[in-house]
Amino acid sequence: MKPRKGIHILPSLFTTGNVFCGFYAFVAVLNEDFYHAAWAIVFGMIFDALDGRIARLTKTTSAFGMQYDSLADIITFGMAPAFLAYAWVLKPFGRLGWMAAFLFLLCAALRLARFNVTKPDISGMHFIGLPSPGAAVVVASIVIAFEDLFATRINPFIMVMVIYGLAFLMVSNIKYPAFKKLNFTKRVAFSRFLFVILFLYVLATIPRVALFILGITYTVIGPIGLLIKNKNAVPEEESTPPATTPQ
Repeated sequence: MKPRKGIHILPSLFTTGNVFCGFYAFVAVLNEDFYHAAWAIVFGMIFDALDGRIARLTKTTSAFGMQYDSLADIITFGMAPAFLAYAWVLKPFGRLGWMAAFLFLLCAALRLARFNVTKPDISGMHFIGLPSPGAAVVVASIVIAFEDLFATRINPFIMVMVIYGLAFLMVSNIKYPAFKKLNFTKRVAFSRFLFVILFLYVLATIPRVALFILGITYTVIGPIGLLIKNKNAVPEEESTPPATTPQ
C-alpha cells in the first residue's frame, strides 16, 4: 500500500506556530529578554493545545502531524524552558546549574517518547506523568511573576529544586487530568459556572498571577490526588474482614 502524500495544512500551521514560539524564546533569552521568552513558551502551549483539537474536529489527524507535534514540543517545552531557566538564574551554579537544565530537557524528551509509544488512555481522562507543556509553563510563569510583579529573581537554590521536581514528575507514573473531552453543551452546577467566570475574570485582570496559580495548581494536583487515593485505600484494606477457613 502506497503512503498517502501531502499534509493537512490547518493543524500543521498551528504546530508551526508552536515551533516559532520555541525559537523566539531562544532568541529572547540570548538577548536577555527573559520576560518575553517566558511568554513565548506560554503562547506555544496555546498553539499546542489547539493543533490537536483542530485536527480532531476537522478529522485531519495523521502520523505526520503526531510526529511533527512531538518535535515541536521538545523544542518549545523541553529545550526552551531548560535554556531559559539556566540563563535566568541557574548559570551561577556552574555544572550543577546546566546539569539541572539538562535533566529537565532529558525528562521532557523521555516523557514525549513514552507518550508516543504507549497505548493512549481510551477515555482521554488522564495523562501519565506531568505533561511537558505543563512543566514548561510552570518555569515560564515563575519567570513572568518574578520579572514583572517582584522585579527580582527567584533564589537559584529554589529554582534548582523546582527544576528537579518538575523533571521527576514528568517521568513519574502519577496521573494528571487531560481535559481532552470538555463538553460545553452539558449542564453543570451553577457554582461551577461561577467558578469558571471568576477564573476568566482573574485571568483577564491579572494574567500573570492567574498563570502562576494555574501552573502550580495543575502541577500539585497529581501528587495530591495520589496521596488521597493511597489514604483512602488503607481504610478499605483495614475494613475488609479476614477470610475464614471452613471448619
